[in-house]
Amino acid sequence: MNKAKVISLMGPTASGKTAFAMALYERYPIDIISVDSALIYRDMDIGTAKPTKQEQLNYPHKLIDICDPAESYSAANFRHDALVEIEKTLKKGRIPLLVGGTMLYFKALLEGLSPLPVANNEIRQQIEEKANKFGWQAIHEELKKVDPVSAQRIHPNDPQRLNRALEVYLISGKSLTELTQESGEALPYDVMQFAIMPSDRAELHQRIEQRFLQMLDQGFENEVKALKLRPDLHLNLPSMRCVGYRQMWEYLDGQSSYDEMVFKGICATRQLAKRQITWLRGWKQPITWLNPDNMDKVFDQLF
Repeated sequence: MNKAKVISLMGPTASGKTAFAMALYERYPIDIISVDSALIYRDMDIGTAKPTKQEQLNYPHKLIDICDPAESYSAANFRHDALVEIEKTLKKGRIPLLVGGTMLYFKALLEGLSPLPVANNEIRQQIEEKANKFGWQAIHEELKKVDPVSAQRIHPNDPQRLNRALEVYLISGKSLTELTQESGEALPYDVMQFAIMPSDRAELHQRIEQRFLQMLDQGFENEVKALKLRPDLHLNLPSMRCVGYRQMWEYLDGQSSYDEMVFKGICATRQLAKRQITWLRGWKQPITWLNPDNMDKVFDQLF
C-alpha cells in the first residue's frame, strides 16, 4: 500500500516560509500545521511574526496559540499534537503541510523521540542548590566536561536547559547528545521535504533586519510591556527566551539602550537563522532546496 503523503517546508527564520505556505494553500488541498516553538504562545503575536488574525482566517494554521506563555511545551508534546492534526487532515482527504523553523520539532516528528530518562526531582534540586552557591556558569562548565556539544548549544544563562542536560547525564551516565542520536519511532508517512533558503546569505540578513524593524513599528515594545505586567512571567521561561523578547524585556528593565536592544535583537535573530541552517545542512533525509527563484519545484513535484 502507498503511504499517505505529508509535506514539510523548513527553513531559517525570515526566509518566507509562511508566505509560501499560504500560496500553496490557495492552489492545493492542504492544511497548514505550524512547526514553530514561538507561535504556540498566545499574546505573543508581533515578536514571533505570527500570521495576522485575517491571515489565519483565510489560511488556517494548526498548533498556533495553543499555550499560555507561562506554560511549558516540549518536543514530545508537539509530536503528539502534530500527529493528531496530521490524522485529522488525512481523514478529510487533504494533505498536511508542516511549515516552520523549529528543527528539533521536525526531528522529533520525522525521526521519533529518543528514550530520555524521566525527570528526577532530587537530582534537579541538587543541581539547583549547586547553581545557587556557585552560579549557573559553574554548571555550564560542568556540562562542558561531560557533554561539550550540548554545552556549546545551551547558553550559560539558560538554567532550565542546563539543568535538564546535566540531569540526563547524572541519571543515565550518557550525555544528552548521545541519547538524542538514538532513533525513536519514525513517521509512518511518505514525507516530501523542502527547505527555503535565499541564495545569498546577505539577503537573509537584510530580511531579518527589515522584519525586526517592522515589528518595532507594529508595536512590539507595547506587546512586551503587557507581558511584563504579568507576575507569572519572567526571563527564565521558554516563552520569554524567544528571540527579540529577551532583548526587549532587558531594555524595558533599563539594562540596555533602545539602540542596543535593536542591535542585540537583530543579532540574536541572525544567530537563530545560523543554527537553523546548520541543522538543515546536516539533515539526514533528502531535502529539495528552494529559493524565491525556483519555488515552482514544489508545484512540479506535489501533484
